This record gives sequence, C-alpha cells and structure tokens, in this order.
Amino acid sequence: MTLAQRAPVVRPYVQADRPIKVALFSGNYNCVADGANQALNRLVGHLVQSGFDVRIFSPTIATPAFAAQGTLISVPSIPIPTRSEYRVALGIPRKILRELDAFAPDIIHVSAPDLLGRAAQNYAHKHRIKLVASLHTRFETYFQFYGLGFIRTAIEGYLRRFYQRCNLVLAPNPPMEDLLRADGVDANKIAIWSRGVDHQLFNPERRSEEWRLAHGYNASDPIVLFFGRLVREKGIVEFIATIKRLRETFPNIRPLIVGDGPARDELVEGLSNIVMTGHLRGPALAQAITSADILLNPSTTEAFGNVNLEAMSAGLAVVSANAPSSRLLIDNGHTGILCQADQPDDYVAAVADLIQHPEKRIALGRNARKASEAYQWSHALQSVADNYKKLIV
Repeated sequence: MTLAQRAPVVRPYVQADRPIKVALFSGNYNCVADGANQALNRLVGHLVQSGFDVRIFSPTIATPAFAAQGTLISVPSIPIPTRSEYRVALGIPRKILRELDAFAPDIIHVSAPDLLGRAAQNYAHKHRIKLVASLHTRFETYFQFYGLGFIRTAIEGYLRRFYQRCNLVLAPNPPMEDLLRADGVDANKIAIWSRGVDHQLFNPERRSEEWRLAHGYNASDPIVLFFGRLVREKGIVEFIATIKRLRETFPNIRPLIVGDGPARDELVEGLSNIVMTGHLRGPALAQAITSADILLNPSTTEAFGNVNLEAMSAGLAVVSANAPSSRLLIDNGHTGILCQADQPDDYVAAVADLIQHPEKRIALGRNARKASEAYQWSHALQSVADNYKKLIV
C-alpha cells in the first residue's frame, strides 16, 4: 500500500457543537497558477466540504489566476521586484488582526516562510493556537539561479528556525521529511501530505492528432515538452542547452512549451522554432500535455513534482532530474528516466534514445500511467484533515 492510499474516507469533523476553525496564511493563494497554490485551493475545498470553517489570509490581485476556494481575506501587499506576478505582505495589519481575533481559529496553517507566515507564527505562539506549516518547495535552492548562492546558508538557517517553531509540519513525501528531520524538526511533529492527480483530466485518451496537426506537428514527430512556470529555477537553462544539443542529431525537433512566466523571453531568445501555448488550464491544458510524447523536466527545486505526476498520468515518457522528489515518483527505467542534474549529456542521451526507440517511449508512458493511479487527491487531502483533528483532541 502506498502513502497516497492510506488515508480514510471523507467525514465531517466537529469540535463540541461547532466546526473546527482553520486560518490559512498563504503568500499568493490564487494569484499564480502554480502547483502549491492549486494544492492549497483543493485542500480548502475539501475542508469546507468536510465541515471545517476556513478563512484564507493572503495577498490578492485584480485578475486572479483561478477562482478561490473558501472565504478569502485580502492582506495588503506589494509586488516582488522583477517578479511582479508574486506579491509579498509585510505582516498582518491591525484591521486583519481584528478579523483574525473575531474568527478565533483553532489552528493556524502557514504555507510559506515569508513575512506573512512569520507574523502568523508569532500570532499563534502569542495566543497558544496550534500551528501547522506545509512545505511546498525548496526555497533555499532558488537563489543560485539568480547569482545569489552566497546567501543560501543564511536562508537555510531561517527555514530551519521557521519549521522548528511549528506544532506540525506537513511534508509532501519521505525525502522532504528526511530533510526536515536533518534540520532538527522532531520526527513526531512531521506528517506526510502527499499529492494527487486528476486522472480523468490527465488521461491518455485525450491525445489528439488533430491538435498536433493544428500546431504544425506531423503524426511521426516526437514532441519534447516543457511544462510549468517559466522561471529559471525550473531548469530553463538546462532545457535550452539540451534541445540545442539534440538538434545536432535531430534538427527538426520543435519543443512544446506549456506555461508562462518571467523567463519566457529567455526561452524565446535561446531557442528558435518552438511552439508556445502560454498558460492553459482544464481540458485545454490536458489536451496539450497528452498530445506530447516526452516530458523533459530538468528542475531540481521541486518538493513533490506535480508536473512529473501529471505527465505520468497523461501517459508521457518522463525524463527528469534525479532529485529526491522525482526518485519517489519515478522508477528509473520503468516509469521514467532519471538523469544526473549536473550532467547535461545524460538528458541528451535519454531523450535521443526515446526518440530513436518509440516502443520504449510508449512502454514508459504506459507504465507511468499505471503508477500514477496510486496518487488520489481524496486520500491526500483527507490526511490533512485527520492531522488537524489529532492536533486539537
């Protein structure tokens, strides 16, 4: 039995004669359609359906990336320089504190180690409220992609103190649990919040030859996919370098780029003859993904790897950086290919092999689809509800 299968069925929880109250503090709850935000929205929807009373405190924008689940309370914020799609709240102003006091939460859940999350931690400690944090990404790894690797040690120290202050830390998988334990977080204060995938949405049956033809691909053309936020920490530089090398042998490769972000221009300048869809969602997203053949994911910063899991569910052959999160999802050589992140030749060799041997590519995709079925959202989300309950009984 896998981690994703262990949680019990959904049931409403009450404390005495009222619902459990949860105050969720998020850095950008629905400002950006990344994996972390969408997981949090799914969680809130599940909690509300299960009988919890949830308030979300987060920066907001005029045109959110998707509809928010739950009651969203806007916290004043400013855009992050050079990354204006993300916003940062400098703390909790008095008006928001009054709303928080009136709500009187049983649990405070912080989803990011930012200034808002730290202020929420302080509030929880002051008022003796149970404090939960969820780990969504490896923030300490980001700075090296922007010439700021020298501050990594300081960031790691801050994150260590941030997570040590919590009553419970939700790690997305055992490798991230191990990192938390190595940072001094008590093992009894760590629980697994795995992830799921929409198997109906990311379904190989959505593959469309008409979609491929409409975007200039012939039936026999292998489509190499980049899928996710277009930011440097997702491996943009490595993706560009790999495609350039592959074109020495396969000059007609036209990568498919599904997503958007501040590194879009870097991709456009680095690679000619590419197809860019921009940000997609729902059936349009699923059709684009399932109509590709190979996901190339050089990112080493993932805490879980939603992109890998969604591509696996879609029946794609996945070529991924050999990071802790991807090792948990991918059985190397059976459900995907893992490459050494610091060895660009590995990516080139793996993708070239799959282009030259389509039967291997198809077999990997078939095995990946089957493996993805272990990851169910209903089980993953219910595990969080159960852990909330354990904290306050």
